[in-house]
Amino acid sequence: MLKQFFPQHDFKALLFDFDGTVADTMPAHLGAWNKALAKYDLTLSREQHMAWAGRPTHRIVEMMNELHKTSIDPQQFLQEKEVHYLSSLHEVSTIKTVMEVIHHYHGKLPMAIVTGSRRKIVGLTMDQLNLHSYFDLLVCAEDYTQGKPAPDCFLMAASKFNIAPTDCLVFEDANLGIQAAHSAGMNCLKVTEESSLAHTR
Repeated sequence: MLKQFFPQHDFKALLFDFDGTVADTMPAHLGAWNKALAKYDLTLSREQHMAWAGRPTHRIVEMMNELHKTSIDPQQFLQEKEVHYLSSLHEVSTIKTVMEVIHHYHGKLPMAIVTGSRRKIVGLTMDQLNLHSYFDLLVCAEDYTQGKPAPDCFLMAASKFNIAPTDCLVFEDANLGIQAAHSAGMNCLKVTEESSLAHTR
């Protein structure tokens, strides 16, 4: 199935970003951001949300504080945003093209979720979508300090699988995640806005 993209490569592990890659959560997350930001008279555009995708929420709050000269408490905001996100969890679905890959390689290759989101939120979303059985490993925001575009999260997953980074294939929708994958020395397929898979450079 992956031979159409990498005819010369037999990958030994598949690493998936979560939001916007496995699960179509980005509209729910953006809605939660703006509901939580309303009390501060701020908004987050879709374009800015996509540009920052892959970074942990607390880091984005810090960046917004710098940008808008505000003093939003990242931890309090994180909790407020999560409440809003969970209220719209029923609207979230999986991304069909990526799920086809997951179904095809389930039981054949180890697979991991590697995300900038918190374990609790990822876990609850995976519960909603019945995804837990497909993945051998979850690497979430609490597990590392340097977020994407740093390669740390992908290198951690490869290390836990005891597989060389060059033998891992990453699936990502966000530019920061693609940068992180390439910095880790890994090949990467981009999940486009049309939910197709494409080579990255």
